[in-house]
Amino acid sequence: MSPVPKPAAAYPATRLRRPRAHAWSRALFAEVALSPADFIWPLFVTDGTGERTAVPTMPGVERLSVDLVAEAAKEAEGLGIPCIALFPNTPPERRTADGREALNPDNLTCRAIKAIKNAAPGIGVLTDVALDPYTTHGHDGLLAEDGRILNDETIEMLQGQALVQARAGADIIAPSDMMDGRVGAIRKVLEAGSFHDVQIMSYAAKYASAFYGPFRDAVGSGGFLKGDKKTYQMNPANADEALREVALDIAEGADSVMVKPGMPYLDVIARVKDAFNIPVFAYQVSGEYAMLETAARAGLIERDRMIIEALTAFRRAGCSGILTYYARDAARLLG
Repeated sequence: MSPVPKPAAAYPATRLRRPRAHAWSRALFAEVALSPADFIWPLFVTDGTGERTAVPTMPGVERLSVDLVAEAAKEAEGLGIPCIALFPNTPPERRTADGREALNPDNLTCRAIKAIKNAAPGIGVLTDVALDPYTTHGHDGLLAEDGRILNDETIEMLQGQALVQARAGADIIAPSDMMDGRVGAIRKVLEAGSFHDVQIMSYAAKYASAFYGPFRDAVGSGGFLKGDKKTYQMNPANADEALREVALDIAEGADSVMVKPGMPYLDVIARVKDAFNIPVFAYQVSGEYAMLETAARAGLIERDRMIIEALTAFRRAGCSGILTYYARDAARLLG
């Protein structure tokens, strides 16, 4: 009987490379998984029929007319993407200082909701509640004569906007305006209107970020914006404040919360998840997408690997799901 070999003292007892040696083992030991069910696909809606217009600052992203949005929703449903997010490019002639087009039951968003529900009834529809796509000044709220954003008066408009979208068939109302108290006010009117099952996904920690520029081009609000949004969107230096914002929105009736932008704020996502254990979503915003896609098209990074790695980072940080312009591409890669 041969003696049991004695391990060399210099060799480690634990070798963390062992589980990495084979693809099957790497899959078995993966701490998080990514699937098409984790994605919400943002779509930009424009007027017309059969209209498909490129967004120059977002390579590969297009504004789609309502009929093409419905086709995209059918494609998303087939790929296993569970939800579409809608953002309208309101024509300039329909924009006003008070953003009253947001209350029009036949506006672009409402028409797109109905078209999606007819074409792909099994897919969810998330709608943005804020006034910036509808105002002549590009702000998310109403302006006072001295340029201040009017919090409480804006909330009255947001309540009406939320009701219009719920009546059209929206499944998730997502207020992105960052007015104080708007989640509770919207929940109140939804309950009063018997929309008990309509969810609220609050943009709870939305930062005054430089990463939004291409999005504003896509919805046509960039050229209208007067000043900045720093008096209502959060200071990028603050993370503790994000926890206070999230706590308030949960108390007011939010079903889930969002951190925006995404990748520069992974620390905030992780802290929110650890603190509240509520469904947390991230928006991989237009500036993030534009940087990654431009680098990929220049041959600086491997596109397919980059897409999956970036989206996996959100899941690792604690996200239940991600709003991403890569939703269709990622679903195809994973499928």
